[in-house]
Amino acid sequence: MKQQIAAGEFKAKCLSVLDEVQRSRKEVIITKRGKRVARLLPIEVARPKTFEDFLELDGKPFFGRMKGKGSIIGDIVNSTGERWDADE
Repeated sequence: MKQQIAAGEFKAKCLSVLDEVQRSRKEVIITKRGKRVARLLPIEVARPKTFEDFLELDGKPFFGRMKGKGSIIGDIVNSTGERWDADE
């Protein structure tokens, strides 16, 4: 049988109920005046089965996700003119 909890009690114990749902992986029905109003379910986390699945999370390739997102401003090769301790 699914656990039921009154809305007022849920309000008072919200964080502990959330922890219990996460730990036990069982749903909780929240009632208001004896009528069911909400269902609290544990989230199902999809885990990659293989390394190749890991490299394509969300249907996007892992490598190259940031392509075109950055830009180089200025000269990154020549000196800035500042003296560094490493120059000595």
